[in-house]
Amino acid sequence: MYEEFYGLREKPFNRTPDPRFLYQSPKHAEALARLQHAIEEQDIVLLTGEIGSGKTTLSRAFIDGLDASFHPVLIINPRLSPSQLLHTIALRLGMDDAPRQRHGLLEGINAKLYELYEAGRRPAIIIDEAQLIPGKATFEELRLLTNFQLDDRNLLAIVLIGQTELRDRLNRKPYRALRQRIGMQYHLGPLDREETEAYVRHRLGVAGRSGPLFDERALELLYEHSGGLPRRINIIAGNALVEGFGREARTIGQEIIESVVEEDV
Repeated sequence: MYEEFYGLREKPFNRTPDPRFLYQSPKHAEALARLQHAIEEQDIVLLTGEIGSGKTTLSRAFIDGLDASFHPVLIINPRLSPSQLLHTIALRLGMDDAPRQRHGLLEGINAKLYELYEAGRRPAIIIDEAQLIPGKATFEELRLLTNFQLDDRNLLAIVLIGQTELRDRLNRKPYRALRQRIGMQYHLGPLDREETEAYVRHRLGVAGRSGPLFDERALELLYEHSGGLPRRINIIAGNALVEGFGREARTIGQEIIESVVEEDV
């Protein structure tokens, strides 16, 4: 709708987790580095962050960046019972005839992990929105999967990605055994003022814009009203482009930001 008017090839502030649009702030770059290190060590890693902080986009960029030696298993809806979780993992590891019973599933997963190891593949179970895992029993199955190891190495990595409440939950006493297995964790905070401006500039550039579009005051307000959370930035900035196009405004200024924020309240 407004793309041609603003010199864009595509919409720059879509809310889908397109890894092309990932802005690697120092926080995001460190999170990626920690994920990469943990997965190479076949460890358990915990990544948490506020709602809208960019965890899902970061996880997709992380998966896209894995080389062919990895076998990622992405689970985006972890509202699963222990048996459902094991069955999902078994199928996505390539077990076409995964048994239904728990003992058979565990034996089959163990055999499959060793088969992948022999083939030079490194499995990684990546669970997005892990705060939605319904109970301790499902977390316990994840912990038990880490028992599948050789004398000198683990046979799989586990990446848990979730909201701040996931970290709080795993800090409780019933989850102590799993928490002790977590080799690395990182909390992804919001962007600061300068990072917010760089984020906007980055996404506009990926979408094809060669010059600035938001003026200085608009960027200040964008940061103030979004709190530096990428999802909120996308909502406000995307609505501002629609509003600006309707006004035939070549630059997004303070009045447009204030207008779309007022409508959003």
